Amino acid sequence: MSQQTITPPEAAERRLKMTYDEFLARADEDVHAEWVDGEVTVFVPPSIRHQRLVSLLHYLLGLYTDLRNLGEVLVAPVEMRLEPQGSSRVPDLLFVAKANASRLSAARLDGPADLVVELVSDSSVARDRADKFYEYQEAGIGEYWVIDPRPGKERVDLYALTPEGRYQAILPDAEGRYHSVALPGFWMRAEWLWQDPLPKPLVLLQEIAAETMRAALGSDAGS
Repeated sequence: MSQQTITPPEAAERRLKMTYDEFLARADEDVHAEWVDGEVTVFVPPSIRHQRLVSLLHYLLGLYTDLRNLGEVLVAPVEMRLEPQGSSRVPDLLFVAKANASRLSAARLDGPADLVVELVSDSSVARDRADKFYEYQEAGIGEYWVIDPRPGKERVDLYALTPEGRYQAILPDAEGRYHSVALPGFWMRAEWLWQDPLPKPLVLLQEIAAETMRAALGSDAGS
């Protein structure tokens, strides 16, 4: 097989045929690429809007998990190998609970994350909403967020894995808040993600923590 080097594309996604071992040997750790069924997809560098949203969610989820001592939040590019012979995915964000910390090695996450976040781009609609939806469901990823930030197409879809192993939509409550299952007490509003400029993570964390505390105190008072 001719030597192929995985380098960032200039204008579009690139697909290269190679084995998983060849992928590991030739991939630059700074390049966002995934290996699925003997083919590597090298992604287009993300937009500034995409990266700002990833940064917001990374800081917000990271601060929350640190505050509650729930686990670890990691940002792309981090490899998630779903099973020994399975796909190698690189989610925009992933959360690994403390109970599953042993799945993390120095090189990758071996096995499913507890929560995965993917941001949709023009080239990733089918991959994020179909391919990864079923793949993550089959792999047992407990919660999957699909966030579409494209202008005019803004949409948030959250799914939690049922005991039967199927994704079920997490619907907003009467106040428009989406409550996470994987992150106890965490919630968010879709409109936070469409603001310009984006809100500060610490401000949002204060709002979440205050509401969570009020709910906990109300529950204690009623018991």
